Amino acid sequence: MGTTYWWMLLGMALATYIPRMIPLVFLEGKELPPIVSGVLRNIPYAVLGALIFPAILFVQEGNLLFGIIGLITSFAIAFLGGSVMTVVLGTIGILAVYSLFI
Repeated sequence: MGTTYWWMLLGMALATYIPRMIPLVFLEGKELPPIVSGVLRNIPYAVLGALIFPAILFVQEGNLLFGIIGLITSFAIAFLGGSVMTVVLGTIGILAVYSLFI
């Protein structure tokens, strides 16, 4: 491995470390306004929706109902207050049971 590889690895490490470090340094011990906290608290659900929605149409070839059941399940679990991990695992579980009957 040449030095180019190591410089690229160092650059990628800095590119991921700096955005994580900046909030810790500048926001340490400070209270965020309630509206900012609310927005940050909902980001995982927004990301989850962005990841799940395109897959609904292509999750199983020729069976759109499979994706629709997954969509309804994930929305229901999220609406009831489940964590992101609960939403993902619950949807996988429901679709696993459904796939046994098709």
